[in-house]
Amino acid sequence: MKIIGRIFTFIIIVGLIVGAYLCFARNTTFNSAQKHLYIRPQGAAPGQQVLDQLRTGKIIDNVKVFEWLAPKMKAFQNLTPGRLTVPKGTSVYGLIKILKANKQDSIHFTIKRVRTREGLAGMMGKNLMTDSASTYMYLSNNDSLRQFGVDTFTLNTLLIPGTYQLKWEYTTAQVLRLFAAAKKAFWAQNNRVARAAALGLTPDEAATLASIVEDETMKDSEKDTIASVYLNRLRAGMALGADPTIKYALKNFKLKRILNQDLKVQSPYNTYINKGLPPGPICTPDSTTLEAVLNAPKTDYMYFVAKPDFSGYHNFSKDYNTHLQLAQQFHDALDKKNIK
Repeated sequence: MKIIGRIFTFIIIVGLIVGAYLCFARNTTFNSAQKHLYIRPQGAAPGQQVLDQLRTGKIIDNVKVFEWLAPKMKAFQNLTPGRLTVPKGTSVYGLIKILKANKQDSIHFTIKRVRTREGLAGMMGKNLMTDSASTYMYLSNNDSLRQFGVDTFTLNTLLIPGTYQLKWEYTTAQVLRLFAAAKKAFWAQNNRVARAAALGLTPDEAATLASIVEDETMKDSEKDTIASVYLNRLRAGMALGADPTIKYALKNFKLKRILNQDLKVQSPYNTYINKGLPPGPICTPDSTTLEAVLNAPKTDYMYFVAKPDFSGYHNFSKDYNTHLQLAQQFHDALDKKNIK
């Protein structure tokens, strides 16, 4: 009997050791740094959604152990829609702790250079629960956008470059509400609204002008001078004649050379045909460019053209004849390099 008792005790000890190993040992099956579990507001109960993903997603090895232990530890009772991260090496017990704590992820959503509604919808669809197609439909509906003070033309004025902390489950409307609040806070700082008004611009018009300057040059030191040229043209009633707006109208952002035939494109963004600013930004300018517009100096310059050394800087001129000479130098340099 003593031998049987010892065997029974041994079996219990081994069972406890194996059980502890199965519960507490590193148990993930993936090689990446982390995997995600998604809890959607529609569909099965949160716990069932987790189980479905574990069974098919190759996240942990011992799914059966998790299935047995999770209900006993009430792993699912606090779960709400969202995204949870499972780090590499997480144990079954560690996963249960993540679920019990309902540790929802924050999405680091960075806006740097957004040009189109399609681009923004794609970014949101990639990072959030919403899909890009439904997001694009929302962004294309003026009735939906009206509550944020924008329309399909001025949507990009909501996008102040930076990193936003979002939740995976946020709707398109919730995201735009955060963007609208960030825009309001941005323009409330540094007397920006009054400075734009002093130039004869609304904040949205200043953002539109800054978007053109953003695409004209990468040199911060000359952005304010380029802005002054466009402001001078606006005051003189001239067409802006901005090449970046032609690229936007053509939806060809890789164009290296604007040809005469390109200038005929029928679009409200063609600033060679239409006087004044285009109906909205052609990209999201950064704060440096916006400040350059608001700080634009008073100049007599009416023209500018890229320098023929391809340094990225520009030559500025007051009269058209001088401009034509400088422009010819640049076009000759393009021809020499066979840039079409």
